[in-house]
Amino acid sequence: MSSIAAAAATETRKPLYTSLFVQVLAALLLGIALGVTVPDFAIGLKIFSDAFLKLISMIVAPIVFCVVVHGIAGAGDLKKVGRVGVKALVYFEVMTTIALVVGLLLAYSFGPGHGMNIDTTTLDAKALNSYADNAHKLQGGGIGAFLLNIIPTTSFDALSRNDVLQVLFFAVIFGVSLALVGGEKGEKVTSLIDAVSAVLFRAMGLIVRVAPLGVLGAVAYTVGKYGVGSLKQLVSLVALFYVSVAIFVFGVLGGVMALAGINILKFLGYLREELTIVLATASSDAVLPQIMRKLERLGIKDSVVGLVIPTGYSFNLDAFSIYLTLAVVFIAQATNTPLSFGDLLLVLGVSLITSKGAHGVPGSAIVILAATLNAVPTIPAIGLVLVLSVDWFIGMARALGNLIGNCVATVVVAAWEGDLDREKARRVLDGAELVDVTAG
Repeated sequence: MSSIAAAAATETRKPLYTSLFVQVLAALLLGIALGVTVPDFAIGLKIFSDAFLKLISMIVAPIVFCVVVHGIAGAGDLKKVGRVGVKALVYFEVMTTIALVVGLLLAYSFGPGHGMNIDTTTLDAKALNSYADNAHKLQGGGIGAFLLNIIPTTSFDALSRNDVLQVLFFAVIFGVSLALVGGEKGEKVTSLIDAVSAVLFRAMGLIVRVAPLGVLGAVAYTVGKYGVGSLKQLVSLVALFYVSVAIFVFGVLGGVMALAGINILKFLGYLREELTIVLATASSDAVLPQIMRKLERLGIKDSVVGLVIPTGYSFNLDAFSIYLTLAVVFIAQATNTPLSFGDLLLVLGVSLITSKGAHGVPGSAIVILAATLNAVPTIPAIGLVLVLSVDWFIGMARALGNLIGNCVATVVVAAWEGDLDREKARRVLDGAELVDVTAG
């Protein structure tokens, strides 16, 4: 039977040029070429990237709502839902702590800021003005304000603003209530949500087909505006961050996946289209719906996917956590600011808090880095200007690492809970069972 299935799979394989991964890769190379040869024209192509991200943003919130509600209502056991949530949060905190420590260790081991000898009086404070409008979102309230902000003003407000954490909060309450109602009424609403979800995923499949245009616009704009040599400044920081993310993904996350019985390389290959889109657009939002569908097709129960992925977007930012501690130490080194062991512990503690809820805040990396530095007064906050010029390039790896971390978290929690079909996962990752999320 396996040979027959393999033969059938071979016959149904589409031509190479129809592969979304190939199309995205071609768009990426074309974007680089246009950015180098006709930079002015390439900058104008940013409209493609903006349009694609808006299309994705349009559908993310309702898909998250439907998936979470249907997963909870269909689970049948509310204790199980709570157990999955607790396990996910425990895993998030452990991985965040490890990521923060990785950033610190690599920063001290390689010292990317040593030798820069920056005089802070020469730095332009006006460069941070564009982030000032967003700073209020992370100031003055602490943990209490953050927790209060999880509760939406109205359910429609959360959906209209695409606040994933607030949508998740309302969806959990709605899903639990639906499960408690049960009976004929509950079944009708559950069936309706399931039908709406199927339509939304079909719409997502249509939107994903234009991903190559979004990638073309994002890459062409970046290269056209900043140039291929834009990484010369602070190249050591950029390179070290990319290496840090790679070490974390293949070392830490790879080891965790091995315990769950999944090969990290095959897993990343399975998500190659989505990872390429994220790398080009520097936004993990761009692939949220299809990532959820792919994880379900891998053999993970929809209730686990619906809870872990949306929650992870705010609570499990692995690459972002690496960047926080790496950037703080880099700024200290560049400005010749000595850090005591107590300062480092303070940075770790504060970063555990400030790294939460960063998703969705415009310029979040700079704003949250500023909030972190405010807790360590010995480091000059004006040093943030040093990382502004390369934030986009760092942002690409940041988004990529965050997405991989959340996907791995979903697999691990599912395996921990016994909701991972390992046999199905093996078939999918080995290519014996084809998955095409663009088909709905």
